[in-house]
Amino acid sequence: LEQHQEVIALTRNGVPAAVLLSMEHFRGLVETIEILADPKAMRSLRRSLKQMERREWLPDGEVFAKESA
Repeated sequence: LEQHQEVIALTRNGVPAAVLLSMEHFRGLVETIEILADPKAMRSLRRSLKQMERREWLPDGEVFAKESA
């Protein structure tokens, strides 16, 4: 379960009733939901994806200079 991020469906009378997954996988899903629910984070993500599509890259020196500022 932990090594492959496997998800197991638990059934009741042959009908899916619950899901079993590793804590790591669960935390990742919660983090993803939190990001998707954050309008500011989503605007930034969309802007970054558009820049990537247009091949607007920053030189690595400039990226690291901004991080340390």
